[in-house]
Amino acid sequence: MKRVNASDYAETIIKAIPKGVLVTTKTDRVNSMVIGWGTYGVEWGRPIFAIYIREGRFTREQLDRNPEFTVNIPLGETQPDILKICGWQSGRNIDKVKEAGLTLVQDDDFSVPGVKEFPLTLECRVVFRQKQEIALIDEKFHGAYPQDVPGTNPMANRDAHIAYYGEIVGAYIAE
Repeated sequence: MKRVNASDYAETIIKAIPKGVLVTTKTDRVNSMVIGWGTYGVEWGRPIFAIYIREGRFTREQLDRNPEFTVNIPLGETQPDILKICGWQSGRNIDKVKEAGLTLVQDDDFSVPGVKEFPLTLECRVVFRQKQEIALIDEKFHGAYPQDVPGTNPMANRDAHIAYYGEIVGAYIAE
């Protein structure tokens, strides 16, 4: 792994988010989830990556048990099968690492690995979390929260997100 300064890759990170990046968590096993919403910036004078995870997701359970995560960003073409498996399946039901053929890269100083196939890795420790109140979100975005699918189903859309602000404590390129 090659250590880097995350801010040197700010434009790459911001452009990759809407196309899909991975959030990886670890408790008794590793799980990766595709996200297309996220915020890279500065809060409290520290580099932060904020992720928004629906209440019913397996990833939320993982974060509640271990408040560390990695954000894994592609540097080039992404493999559609990885995005499909990690975006449309639940880690409750399958081992996404195995099914997607992910290669984990472990930093001895951090509990959650990176993913070689999405090599730009941000190591984040949760410093703040808060459930979003849908009533406080501008009405033009309420379409992101229809009430038709239970929150524990993959691709469910009924429950609100929990915002997790992760202080970026390290960054590297997985090799």
